[in-house]
Amino acid sequence: MTNSTSLRTHSCGQLGAAHVGSRVTLAGWVARRREHGDKLAFLDVRDFSGVMQCVIDDGTDARSEWVVQVTGTVTARPAGTVNANLSTGEVELTDCTVVVLNAAEPPPFPIDQRADEVDENIRLKFRYLDVRRERMQRNLRLRASVNSAIRTAMEGQGFVEVETPLLMPSTPEGAREFLVPSRKEPGSFYALPQSPQLWKQLLMVAGVDRYYQIARCLRDEDLRADRQYEFTQLDAEMSFVTKDDVLAAISRAVLAAAHAATGETPPPIEQITWHDAMNRFGTDKPDMRFAMELVELTDAFVGTAFKAFASAPSIKGIRVDAATYPEAAAIGRNKLDQLTERAKQLGAKGLVWIKVGDAGALESPVAKFLSDAEKSSLVAALGATSGDLLLLVADEWSTTCAVLGQLRNDLARPPVHEGPYRYVWVVDFPLFIGINPTTKKPQPGHHPFCHPHPDDLVKMESDPLHVRALAYDLVLNGWELGSGSIRIHEPELQRRVFQLLGIDDETADRKFGFFLQPFRYGAPPHGGFAFGIDRLVAILAGEENIREVIAFPKTQSGLDPMTNAPGPVDVGQLNELGLRTLPRPAN
Repeated sequence: MTNSTSLRTHSCGQLGAAHVGSRVTLAGWVARRREHGDKLAFLDVRDFSGVMQCVIDDGTDARSEWVVQVTGTVTARPAGTVNANLSTGEVELTDCTVVVLNAAEPPPFPIDQRADEVDENIRLKFRYLDVRRERMQRNLRLRASVNSAIRTAMEGQGFVEVETPLLMPSTPEGAREFLVPSRKEPGSFYALPQSPQLWKQLLMVAGVDRYYQIARCLRDEDLRADRQYEFTQLDAEMSFVTKDDVLAAISRAVLAAAHAATGETPPPIEQITWHDAMNRFGTDKPDMRFAMELVELTDAFVGTAFKAFASAPSIKGIRVDAATYPEAAAIGRNKLDQLTERAKQLGAKGLVWIKVGDAGALESPVAKFLSDAEKSSLVAALGATSGDLLLLVADEWSTTCAVLGQLRNDLARPPVHEGPYRYVWVVDFPLFIGINPTTKKPQPGHHPFCHPHPDDLVKMESDPLHVRALAYDLVLNGWELGSGSIRIHEPELQRRVFQLLGIDDETADRKFGFFLQPFRYGAPPHGGFAFGIDRLVAILAGEENIREVIAFPKTQSGLDPMTNAPGPVDVGQLNELGLRTLPRPAN
């Protein structure tokens, strides 16, 4: 493919040794001009595909970011001048004529890798210039390849692409919604979709069987490196399936996307239960690229004389391996004090640290309180050797997991895009995640429509916090890509869940009636999943922040420096919508 048009025969980055002797026409932006002497100059012309060096008459007026058309002959570069850093580095254009298609003002920052050092607000204010850079062009095209691979994989499995509404009723899905006032019904509002969850389940009732959509979703939540107000996800739903059917279909799409981005196909995605993930990694978003797994030590200290351990329902530890982390043996008291303070900030009562010295001797303020048998059991359980640092927390199970899991990440987690890609399915999440302090009722783990695990139905009313859900998350290198579940399709079971949540029939009909009524007319067993394309592309592109793979993102504070959105609207528009604004609260 040459990308030829009426104004060009080739793209800048497509020319190479095979084109030597050809007369070609390029069109693009002046990336750089260098005076050569002998009344000649070099003009680097750039478009989306790359850069081509053009030899021009030094009297030709063409400056940085001017839009030009260059016609010349493809010539091999002289010996010693080949540029191995350019795909076109073996050739140049000579005998050139230049037509200026548009002059340009000097840009506010250099349109090259030096722009990475420019303040992000400036880059976003002039995003149309920032996107000209090779990095952004590469990221956006990689994103397009991922989307294409996803569509091919889904359609190859019989999924049908269906677009769902952007204007919908307000529904409680966990995050704040963006509301849209209705001009026709003053005082009433639409909500923008946090996800197409309700619509895709209704499509299963409608007999579509397999739905997918590359869907735009919106959530009014605090922004961070892996979160934007607007985001894009692969959204899918399937009828007459079990959990394993859904995981297989989504795995195929994810692995196809990874192959399109990297040229390599990852191994089959492994599975781990939520309980095992918490026990081993202290989080339901486990990063499995490095060791330092949590180890249960409670049994090693049964009957201990050490008071801090004697009454603890759970004792866990991690080993900072000196062989893998040479700094482990060199961690000084200041660092240990910082780790202890960090553990307290995370909710622990304290942190026990133990250094393993020569011949297995243990150095720690608490060593004198431990028996020889306890010391031996501790070293054996953690597989400790000379130079290792052991960190222990004694508390409730959830606290020991969370604290040590975070310390594990603090100490050793590499950047999200480094190392091997470790995909993992986390399955069998809890149906409920605790008791709401206000309502004294269980709180849903994912949402109220997750199907309980069939083996745990007998515990729904008697022991709800130990009921598993047929829910699952996909995690890559410690980033949650997405989540899904098998849905409740039986009206009576849905009513049981609502009752446990404190939602009576009247409230359920008012909030979810349009969604629940269709289920009375024969809903098939069904399940689905959605994963964030922004997050997946960011990791595959080697980026730490999803803003680098989105054409026009918002800043960390939710602003758009380019358009100055959000901004006020005139009084006439507010009156038409039946709205008024309140003064900003005083700081």
